[in-house]
Parts: sequence; structure tokens; C-alpha cells
Amino acid sequence: MVSLSPTLKARLSAPLKIGHLEVKSRVLQSPLSGVTDLVFRRLVRRYAPDSMMYTEMVNATGLHYVKELPIIMEVDPNERPISIQLFDCRPDFLAEAAQMAVAEGADTVDINMGCPVNKITKNGGGSSLLRDPETAEAIVRAVVKAVNVPVTVKTRIGWTDQEINILDFAKRMQDAGAQMITVHGRTRSQGYNGAAKWEWIGRVKEILSIPVIANGDMFSVEAAVKCLEQTGADGVMCSRGTLGYPFLVGEVDHFLKTGIEKLKPTPIERLECAREHLQMLWEYKGDRGVRQARKHMTWYAKGFDGAADLRGKLSLIENVGQGLEIIDRAIERLTHSGWQETEEAEAQLVEA
Repeated sequence: MVSLSPTLKARLSAPLKIGHLEVKSRVLQSPLSGVTDLVFRRLVRRYAPDSMMYTEMVNATGLHYVKELPIIMEVDPNERPISIQLFDCRPDFLAEAAQMAVAEGADTVDINMGCPVNKITKNGGGSSLLRDPETAEAIVRAVVKAVNVPVTVKTRIGWTDQEINILDFAKRMQDAGAQMITVHGRTRSQGYNGAAKWEWIGRVKEILSIPVIANGDMFSVEAAVKCLEQTGADGVMCSRGTLGYPFLVGEVDHFLKTGIEKLKPTPIERLECAREHLQMLWEYKGDRGVRQARKHMTWYAKGFDGAADLRGKLSLIENVGQGLEIIDRAIERLTHSGWQETEEAEAQLVEA
């Protein structure tokens, strides 16, 4: 049973202030490459209407040379608040891209300084900026100068356990003009392994005056509350816990506002959401959307008897009709035979 202390409830009762922007939720949906497109964000926002959403990260160099907005940068005029996340190591390119993001409707511009993927870091972007704080500062200053919306940063605690420099780095980002920082409590070398080191997020919060958002291991309401209590952070950002589970941000937000836990969706309700997700991806992106949907469908198919077999089938779907038929049969089977959640499957949900 999760409980919300009076102290925590009082601390989080006011809107989250990011510069001049007020957000009515302390729970944010993380930018996730290949995941947080317009379709996914719509599903998350259904359950978390007040939360800040983020696009997938956008390559500023690509924008500079192509001069055309990629589909991952597309936002719905009605999906507010929305942030467009950018990555690169060139201050001038990022400033230019930030202006394009604001023109597209971004309420904030977020700079990715935490992605651990080699193809990003080898070109000086993502978490490699932790090793080049001067360039990171120059980026923030250039983007702040270029746009009239708040500029934020998402980063990690360091490059390795021997190079944890988040305290100095975060202070530099604030001094350069960042209006909020999200800290993923892992080093670059950790990737997504091991436990997030929340204690470093707490140390960042102690030295900054701008909002600090905690990220890493937010797989449940209980984890989010525990992290907020431990770190004193101004909010939490949900990432991998939302894969195949777009309900999570809304569950955490509802609890922080009311102290009452929402009933979790049943396996049937999760599969009904998967069905809608597949249909929406097909309508938005066509056959490419169906191919992209395979991973989403397998994430949804967890936590009940027969889920492993269902995942195998959904990972191979060739068209929207086939996928819908497979999901419909699974829903029918669960409706008539009943369903039973399994501990092993629930663990897989956490590890996704």
C-alpha cells in the first residue's frame, strides 16, 4: 500500500514552474527514441492530460542540412504542454533547430545530454557532453538566446562511476540559462543496467534553484513516490515503465494529486489499448507504422497466461488486419476463459 505523506503532498501541490511556463503536473513522459511519436503521446495524454510530453530526439545537424521537419518533430496543436527534444554538439545548429521547434509549437526546448548510444556519443552528442561541459554550456547559452521559451536539459550523473561530475555539470547548465534539468540517475557506462543512483539526484536538488526532475527506475507509483521522498526532486519523469503501458504517467499523476491509487488496467484492457495503438499507427504511418508497432505490441502482451505465445505472433505481423485479428482472438480467449496475472510476467514488465 502506497502512502502520500502530508509533507510531500504539500510540496508538490503547486504547479511545476519551468521559467515562465506553469505545468499542472509533476509527472513527465520521457522522450524515447522510436517510441514517443504523436500516436504514443496521444495515448499517454488520455490518462495524463496535464503532463508534459516530449518528442523523440531530433538531430539538429539533419535539420540544418535538410531544412525540412521530420515526422518525429510533428506535434498536434492541441497536445499541450509539449517539448521538442534536440541533440547535437554544435551550438549554432542547435540554436537554429530550437527556433524551428518553437515555430512547430514547442512549449519548451529540451537538449539531450544523456543518451548513451554509441552512434550519438561518438559524434559529440548525448552523454558525451558530460565530458565536454564547456561545449554543453555554449549550447545552452546559444539556444536560450535564440528562443523565447524555456530551455531545459536532460542528462545523466556522469560518464562512468569514476567520472561522476553531475554536481558541477548541473550548476553549469543552470548558470548558462537552463530553466529545468532532468537527471537520469545512471552513468553513461551503466546504460540501463543496475539500479539508478537516486542519491545523486538529491544532491543536485540541494545545489540548484531551478526545478530538478528525477529519472530512472520509475516503473510504478510506489517507485515514483519513494524517489520523490528520497531526493526532494520537483517531479519525476517516466521512461521504460511506459513501454506497453501508457497508463503509468497518469497513475502517478493521479496519486500525487489525490493520494488515491487508480485501479490498474486488466490484461484485456491493456490489449484493447494495444489494438487501438496498432490501428492509430497504421492510420498515421501506413505499413511503416505496422512494422514499428511490432515492438509496441510485444510490450503490451505481458502479465498474463499465454502472453509469451501472443508476443511471438505479434512480433511477426505483416499488416494491420493480421495484427488486429490476433489481438481480437486473444481478447476473446481471455474474456471467456478468464485471466490470471503471473509474477514472472510482471517482472518482465519491469525489465522491458
